[in-house]
Amino acid sequence: MMPKKPVELTQAEWVIIKAVWDQEPCSAPAIQQTLQAQTGWAYSTVRTLMDRMVTKGLLTATKSGKHTRFRSAVTRRQAQHGELLYALKNAFNGALTPMVQCLLETGELSAKDLAEVEALLRAKKKGGKQ
Repeated sequence: MMPKKPVELTQAEWVIIKAVWDQEPCSAPAIQQTLQAQTGWAYSTVRTLMDRMVTKGLLTATKSGKHTRFRSAVTRRQAQHGELLYALKNAFNGALTPMVQCLLETGELSAKDLAEVEALLRAKKKGGKQ
């Protein structure tokens, strides 16, 4: 079930939610420890970010005694969808063709990537859903 409005995450929220997806259910101290080398964030920073993400509906928090367990409230697909729509709207003024052209021009698409995209386009033209 997709949320009504697209999911938009800040750069810091992406860092947190990726760690949560890998470890859920998890605690803020566990996430802070996981991200310490990468970010240098103190526990208070991680906990504040996670609490804000709960408020935004990106994470859920369940208290059990002194401990709080966090879970993601959005899927990877929902987050990716929101990020893609944000880029389409902001970087490409909503124009899909220039965005796709930009992706194709990166030169980082393999023959397998192109075949998968072609299959998606064929399915879409036939009225299929994907």
